[in-house]
Amino acid sequence: MAFLYEYGLFLAQVATLVVALAVIIALVTGAAVKSRPRKGQLEVTDLNQSFYQHQELLQQHLLDKKAFKKWQKTAHKAYDALTEQPKRLFVLEFNGSLDAREAEALREEVSAVLAVATPEDEVLLKLESGGGVVHGYGLAASQLDRLKQQKITLTVAVDKVAASGGYMMACVADKILAAPFAIVGSIGVIAQLPNFNKLLKKHDVDFEQFTAGEFKRTVTLFGENTDKGRQKFQQELEETHQLFKTFVAEHRPQLALEQVATGEHWFGYQAKALGLVDVLSTSDDYLQAACKERQVLAVKFSQRKRLAEKLGSASASFGADLWQKLQQKRWF
Repeated sequence: MAFLYEYGLFLAQVATLVVALAVIIALVTGAAVKSRPRKGQLEVTDLNQSFYQHQELLQQHLLDKKAFKKWQKTAHKAYDALTEQPKRLFVLEFNGSLDAREAEALREEVSAVLAVATPEDEVLLKLESGGGVVHGYGLAASQLDRLKQQKITLTVAVDKVAASGGYMMACVADKILAAPFAIVGSIGVIAQLPNFNKLLKKHDVDFEQFTAGEFKRTVTLFGENTDKGRQKFQQELEETHQLFKTFVAEHRPQLALEQVATGEHWFGYQAKALGLVDVLSTSDDYLQAACKERQVLAVKFSQRKRLAEKLGSASASFGADLWQKLQQKRWF
């Protein structure tokens, strides 16, 4: 038992050191690049061109020279005709982290699309996320809702996972696609944290915390948690879960909410039967079909980072993720 206490103390020391180092590196890096602010840039990729280039390469190997030239002529005409189609498909990607920091890029991408899109256009979001903090995924879902407010059709494709906060984003869509074994659902809320209070007491370490407001802090890493604090924290989790369920119900009223809002997740096949998704399909199938019918453009907001920024960003990201896991947080 003593070994476990010592090991727990060691882990706490390591976690504190890692977080401290990450913060220091992030601050130093931030100071180094603060004097050289740079905006990100929007990248637009013609997916029709990529699709036809692949076709052309294969046809060149499969057809004789005369047949290939004939195919080229026909294909080029078809490609030119696509640019004249009034209905376009804009493709966005969201690979979500715990704090949904990708919502910042999503904001820029949605704003760019809204500047040119018409109600005849459609947006396809390729979504991959196992969820994260409530406020981060709430903001990401709100960015998608901006498209709906402007009457732009929104389709979400889930190839691997859209769970918890990821599903919160997905349910905003007019249509949800999921691969047969994609993980979907997990409509629930979770919070967990270690408590080192007994370990600190054993080593005669006092922990003092000062707050104003009875429930400014309900449970803590190092202090002694009370039953009243635990009850209040559980109440907050239940309230957050209710907000989550209400959000899902508003966007997918056809769901049997009490059946699917248990915190469980399902594979694509099961999710389709439960009404959590609409179509079993990969994003690749959807895009390949779209490239034959209309102009398809991938829109991505990115910022090229210097080496110092990359190191600082990676360290800060690791430290932030670790600290968030240790703190009291409500997670979708």
